[in-house]
Amino acid sequence: MKAQVGKVYLRFLAVALVACLPASLALAQRAGSHPAPAPRPPMQGPSSFHGTPRAPEDHHNFQDRKNHPDAPHVDHDKNGDRWVGHDTGRDDAHYHLDRPYEHGRFTGGFGPSHRWRLAGGGPGRFWFGGFYFSVAPYDVAFCDGWLWNQDDVIIYDDPDHVGWYLAYNTRLGTYVHVQYLGA
Repeated sequence: MKAQVGKVYLRFLAVALVACLPASLALAQRAGSHPAPAPRPPMQGPSSFHGTPRAPEDHHNFQDRKNHPDAPHVDHDKNGDRWVGHDTGRDDAHYHLDRPYEHGRFTGGFGPSHRWRLAGGGPGRFWFGGFYFSVAPYDVAFCDGWLWNQDDVIIYDDPDHVGWYLAYNTRLGTYVHVQYLGA
């Protein structure tokens, strides 16, 4: 009798394990599918570039390390934030404006304490909080993964390119040059 009870118990246990296996696998897959945590936003914008400027090319590779984006981005290390790609200097013709600040200056707030949720548009014209911006034509390819109606951005002043700001995408850790179009 004890042997029969033992066999029944083992069969029950085997059936229970097999029945639970798909649910366990689904949970394990779901646990592994969480997106990577968002990059830490820079505490401040880039410093004015000093040194020999990198010549601007049409197809520069910004992937400075494995698993880093091939777009202008910010690296964080013990020495502070490094704005990868912000090294072409003040005379970069891609960011020359004949009439800088033609639509006024952005006054909504700068830096990580001012996160802005994109509310629509695209690279040619996007908005948040009643403020309108446009991505620099040279940088449009670097924002092709942006979600224009849900990503958060942080705006920084660009110390090297008069009339431009830097919009840092908090989800991707990348940034582009943007021009303020007004409120």
